[in-house]
Amino acid sequence: MKALISRLGGLALCAIVAAAFALPAGAATDKGPIKIGILHSLSGTMAISETSLKDVALMTIDEINANGGVNGRQLEAVVVDPASDWPLFAEKARELIEQHKVDVVFGCWTSVSRKSVLPVFEELNGLLFYPVQYEGEESSRNVFYTGAAPNQQAIPAVEYLMSEDGGGAKRWVLLGTDYVYPRTTNKILRYFLRSKGVADSDIMETYTPFGHSDYQTIVADIKKFSAGKPTAVVSTINGDSNVPFYKELGAQGIEADDIPVVAFSVGEDELRGMDTSALVGHLAAWNYFMSIDNAENKDFIKKWKAYVKKHNLPGGDSRVTSDPMEATYIGIKMWAQAAEQAGTTDVDAVRQAVGGQTVVSPSGYTITMDAANHHLHKPVVIGEMTADGQFDIVWQTDGPIRAEAWSPHIPDSASKIADWTYPWVCGNCTKPRFGPQSSARSDRTEGASLATN
Repeated sequence: MKALISRLGGLALCAIVAAAFALPAGAATDKGPIKIGILHSLSGTMAISETSLKDVALMTIDEINANGGVNGRQLEAVVVDPASDWPLFAEKARELIEQHKVDVVFGCWTSVSRKSVLPVFEELNGLLFYPVQYEGEESSRNVFYTGAAPNQQAIPAVEYLMSEDGGGAKRWVLLGTDYVYPRTTNKILRYFLRSKGVADSDIMETYTPFGHSDYQTIVADIKKFSAGKPTAVVSTINGDSNVPFYKELGAQGIEADDIPVVAFSVGEDELRGMDTSALVGHLAAWNYFMSIDNAENKDFIKKWKAYVKKHNLPGGDSRVTSDPMEATYIGIKMWAQAAEQAGTTDVDAVRQAVGGQTVVSPSGYTITMDAANHHLHKPVVIGEMTADGQFDIVWQTDGPIRAEAWSPHIPDSASKIADWTYPWVCGNCTKPRFGPQSSARSDRTEGASLATN
C-alpha cells in the first residue's frame, strides 16, 4: 500500500510539473511588473522631437497602471537614451531585450534609427512599435508601424498643393535631410509627379546633413528656381535643422502665398522652438493636430497637461501634443489590449492579437491595426501654421485610409505584397508562401522587407 501511495504521489508530482511547463510563457512564474522599453533620443539633434514621445509614453503607462495594469500586473518603463546616434540605437535595443528583459519596445523617430534596430528585433524576436511617419518600402514581422506611410501623408499633401485650393503648384522643390526617409519618400514623389506630367526640369531635389544650420544659399536657390511657375517646397528636413530653415525663409521674405512649404516632420512640438510669426500659412501634413476639436482630443490634451504639471516637465504650460505623440499613445493602448486578449506578454501570442485591435483616437476616428501589413488605418489632415504655433485645418480625408507598405508608384515595388496572415506570411512577396499558389523560394523574400535606397 505504501509503495502504491508513493507511486501515486510521484505521478501527481510529475503531473504538476508537466502542467506548469504546458502553461503559456510567463504564466506560471511572472507575477512582477511588466517591463516596457522606451527607446528615444533624449539628447542630440533629434531630442527636439523625441523627448515628448518618451514623456507621452510614460503618461500612457501611468494611465494603464491606474486602471489595473495588464493581466493584473503593473507596467514598468525602462528608459534609455540612444542620443541621436544610429549605431547606439541598435546597442540600446539589444540592451533592452537581453539585459532588461522588456516585453515590448516603443521607440525610434528617424528611419535610419529604425533600420539600425530592426536586425536586433528580428534576431531576438522582440516587438517594436514605431510611431513616426516614414517612407514605406518595408514590413517586418517584428514591427508595428503606427505612423503614416507615404499614401497617408506625402501623396495627399502633393495632391493638395497641385489643386486649385492648394495653389496649383507646377514646379517642385524636394528638400530633405540626407538619409533614407527623405530620399525614399522623394523617390516615390518623383515617380508620382512624373505620372502627373511634371517634367524632371521642374523638380529640384536637395539634401543636407543632420544638424545642418546654414540654409542661406539653399533658400536663395529656391527663390531662383521658382521664377516663372507656381512652386511648392516639400520638406522632409528632420530634427533641429528645421529651426534655421524656417528662420531663413523669413529672413529672405518667402511667405506661404509666394512659395508654400509643406512639412512632414514639423508639428506643434517643433514649432515651440521657432518664431512662427513669419511662418503663417505654411503647411504640414499629418494624421492628427492638437487643434482638432472633438471630445476625445480634449480629453487627451487635458490628460497631457495634467501629467506635465504633476511631473513638472520642462516647458510647463507651453507643452503641446502632436501627431507622433498620438501615434505613441495609440500604439501603447493597442499593445496593452492585445496582451490582455492573449492573456500573456509572450511576443508571438501578442503579435497575433495586435492585428485588428482598435482604439478611439484623439483624432476622433476609430483607428484599426491592419493584421496583414502591420500598419494603422489613419486619416490624413493638412494644416496651415498659425502665429501661435498651432495649425488651422485646411483639408482632410473623410475617414481613415489603409496604409500601403509598398508604393504602387515605384515600378519595382508595385507588385509586392506585405501580408503577415496565412497563406502569405511575409513582408515582401509576390505570391503566397503557402498553398497551391505559393512560389518557389527564389520568387520571394522572407522576413522584413527593407528599403534598398
